[in-house]
Amino acid sequence: MQLTGAEIVIECLKEQGVDTVFGYPGGAILNVYDALYKHQDEIRHILTSHEQGAAHAADGYSRATGKVGVCFATSGPGATNLVTGIATAYMDSIPMVAITCNVGVALLGKDSFQEIDIAGITLPITKHNFIVKDVNKLADTIRKAFVIAKSGRPAPVLIDIPKDVTANKAEYTRQERTPSKKEEICCSQELEGALKLIKASKKPYIFVGGGAVLSEASKELLEFVDKMDAPVTDSLMGKGAFPGTDERYTGMLGMHGTKTANFGVSECDLLVVIGARFSDRVTGNAKKFAKNAKILQIDIDAAEMNKNVLITQGIVGDIKTVLQQLNKILPQQEHREWMEKIRENKEKYPLRYNPETLTGPYIIEEIYRQTQGDALVVTEVGQHQMWAAQYYKYKEPRTYLTSGGLGTMGYGLGASLGAKVGRPEKTVVNIAGDGCFRMNMNEIATAVRHQIPIIQVVMNNHVLGMVRQWQDLFYEKRYSATILEDKVDFVKLAEAMGAMGIRVETKEEFAEAFKKALKLQEPVVLDCQIGCDDKVWPMVAPGADLSKTFDETDKREG
Repeated sequence: MQLTGAEIVIECLKEQGVDTVFGYPGGAILNVYDALYKHQDEIRHILTSHEQGAAHAADGYSRATGKVGVCFATSGPGATNLVTGIATAYMDSIPMVAITCNVGVALLGKDSFQEIDIAGITLPITKHNFIVKDVNKLADTIRKAFVIAKSGRPAPVLIDIPKDVTANKAEYTRQERTPSKKEEICCSQELEGALKLIKASKKPYIFVGGGAVLSEASKELLEFVDKMDAPVTDSLMGKGAFPGTDERYTGMLGMHGTKTANFGVSECDLLVVIGARFSDRVTGNAKKFAKNAKILQIDIDAAEMNKNVLITQGIVGDIKTVLQQLNKILPQQEHREWMEKIRENKEKYPLRYNPETLTGPYIIEEIYRQTQGDALVVTEVGQHQMWAAQYYKYKEPRTYLTSGGLGTMGYGLGASLGAKVGRPEKTVVNIAGDGCFRMNMNEIATAVRHQIPIIQVVMNNHVLGMVRQWQDLFYEKRYSATILEDKVDFVKLAEAMGAMGIRVETKEEFAEAFKKALKLQEPVVLDCQIGCDDKVWPMVAPGADLSKTFDETDKREG
């Protein structure tokens, strides 16, 4: 049948099983929104307050559900406002399709009103992007974009469509969605090499990254850990792939990792790295990282092998498939003395915080207690992000959503909206600092408009906490541009946008306010007043060896 390009866009989204789109309309994309209007019972549109919020919402939807998130924006500034959200998804390997519309084909390259080369701008931060100048190629391009976004190492894909292409007509025939295929067989030589390393190891450690979440490999990972009889650490992106409640879990690795994990990885003789990319925030001094260990890395992307850290053996492939193959051939291992030492270190080096006042760690632990560990936690970036990673025990994958690679302040609120839309049965809590909340706090209006009941927790210390922490520790307390003392009232702000706002100053007030927020089932902002000099402990100085991890007691003792 003959359809306009705009109608083809909507039909192709329906083919791909898309049930929700996040976006903001404008002149160039009007034809698509007109076509969407006719299908509003099949595809829900969430009108955000800003296009960046739409990109983050599509990202959060994808992380929470495992599906491809979709966002819309018009030409020019509409398209460029997506860039930070696209880059955020790219750095964390999140599958997303961003659809923008541009000026007509005849006006391209002529500095027309609201014209921008969005394909050129996003080339370094997308897996692939397209400019569709022929309506006859539109349907196949959209289908291809979804396959590219989801296959292999996932990532965002952008499709830019000139306005006249959305108006032109072409023959459209519905097609069934192409299921993504995983490589079922691994190289036997690589598997045998891995097996040899594992059998020879006396003090193994397992490091889990976001690839294990993306591959849906939690079941296989648990079996592998059982057979390995090894302690487990993870990255920010790997949270929940292995249960944080398991006795073999030792906390996060890296700059704000636990002493147990950092010291253990520094001492181990084999580090098995599953779907992690050796970020500098994880390795510290890369030349001294896991200096006593041979390294076995499993990753779907061959480009990650030997990129940041030299490895002993690599297995390139889908993590779920690789672990299935390894589990078949791996005999039961036993490392009683090593595991006992790790258990002793966990008792010797617990996470600590001041129990007397309202603090970030207490807030996270109280959220964990009241949600029984079943919430979907989203964060912005900073101290609160680290506390949420340290003190909430994530039992399942896709329950801790954060900007790990790009470190995007302003990510969390939009992402929490997408997460709640994708998984409405979950309690969704966005953890923010006051600096991050200011970035995209306008999305509270979106939550109210669409009746999306997220709980927004603001750890309000009236400073840019993480930057201030660095200024305190490494810049002799020169607090340049990090003090936010002003008259902004987040409670009144929430109320002005139609949400419930509650200010809390004590532990008891927070416990009561969060309990109320859980019952209300509507957008709530909790403005939590905490100390401006609270710090995230432990810590590794930038570029230092993980074995040099220190905490507040170590700093005080010199």
